[in-house]
Amino acid sequence: MTLSAPINLQTVRQLFAHQDRVAPSNFLRREIAGRMREKLELIKLIPTRVLDAGCGEGADLAQLQAYFPNSHLLGVDASFAMLASGIQHQQEVKSSIGRFLDKWLPSNSRAASHSGIACADFSRLPLAGNSVDLLWSNLALHWHPQADLVFAEWRRVLRTEGVLMFSCFGPDTLLELRQAFSTIDQFPHTLPFVDMHDFGDMLVNCGLSTPVMDMEKLTLTYESVDKLLADVRALGGNPLLTRRQGLLGKHAYRRLCVELEKMRNQDGRIPLTFEVIYGHAFKPVPQKLASGETIVHMNFSKKQL
Repeated sequence: MTLSAPINLQTVRQLFAHQDRVAPSNFLRREIAGRMREKLELIKLIPTRVLDAGCGEGADLAQLQAYFPNSHLLGVDASFAMLASGIQHQQEVKSSIGRFLDKWLPSNSRAASHSGIACADFSRLPLAGNSVDLLWSNLALHWHPQADLVFAEWRRVLRTEGVLMFSCFGPDTLLELRQAFSTIDQFPHTLPFVDMHDFGDMLVNCGLSTPVMDMEKLTLTYESVDKLLADVRALGGNPLLTRRQGLLGKHAYRRLCVELEKMRNQDGRIPLTFEVIYGHAFKPVPQKLASGETIVHMNFSKKQL
């Protein structure tokens, strides 16, 4: 297996232990989830079971349930705190909606929810093989140090001809911040995000077929350095084992602010780039039996007389 980055998974769980800390960046997750949904519309699929790997609070589960109302959905995330926050929010929403439905609709006309959650590492899923028709993962993959190991596990749980659809950040993400930090020290202050083409190779190498990779760059602009850095912190933080230990220091922080201020554009705002990678692939029909024999698929057509 290949180490994509020296990421400490325990640190990742700690960084996402407080929902309030990451909530300010939810707007970006929701925007990218919407763009993923548009791509999903191009795939003809009626899944029985859908898995959201790295679901966080479960916001995508609600979107997917609305899109696939008859499917059973499962969300998996390694942060118990995020899952608990999502459950609490769901209960509050259901309570509010329930009061409305009790007043206006008969009980037999209400839509049922078919979703559940589990606290687990998405590289070691608590699921049987060949049990998921659609595996969805939004902005979660780059938090794991071994993407190829993750893909292999996702392939295991996918059913034959099932679909994997994911998004994650690419190498140019937070480019301006890396440039500013490079004037201060040589420590990595952001993740070394994996290139789109490398992801495509990993998908093929783990046995998934016809991978389709796509990329776009989004640029956010900020009035102040403080707001920019607050949004970056809300994205998660730095879980690298090689990161700088200890605080940055006042002098270094002022230097960072000066470097970011130099980047203001013609509108007087500071840009921050996000390279968003989208990928999807299928689990192919097996070409060999477990015993090693090759399967030959033959199509017979009736000859017209």
